[in-house]
Amino acid sequence: MIVAGFGFRKAAGVASLQNALSLTDGPVPDALATAADKAASPAFQAFAADMGLPVIPVAPEALEGQDTHTQSGPSQAARNTGSVAEAAALAAAGVGARLLTGRVISDDQMATCALAQSGQIQTQTGAAAQAEQNT
Repeated sequence: MIVAGFGFRKAAGVASLQNALSLTDGPVPDALATAADKAASPAFQAFAADMGLPVIPVAPEALEGQDTHTQSGPSQAARNTGSVAEAAALAAAGVGARLLTGRVISDDQMATCALAQSGQIQTQTGAAAQAEQNT
């Protein structure tokens, strides 16, 4: 599963979120994630609806526990993490997740986005091989 994590300012609109995602130049995500207190924001909900993707709200303690590649002073002060976007993507993607892209900032500087991939992806071939070993 690929998750797009977002950090954004209160005044960010759908266009800011779209721009940030497009700047990652990565694969289309399977889900969108952000800090739990921002997940219900009208712009984020509208963006998720436009994309047809589920929203994963990330609890503050899950954001704090992530090892982010970038370090933003304001994010560190407000959320105790170097990057809300990176931390949200990693936390929502689950145990063993890895960043596909570091944090990018929208052109208007209202939103950030990072992509993470779940560490528990198993190919069909791998699943079939495991099933065979178990028989």
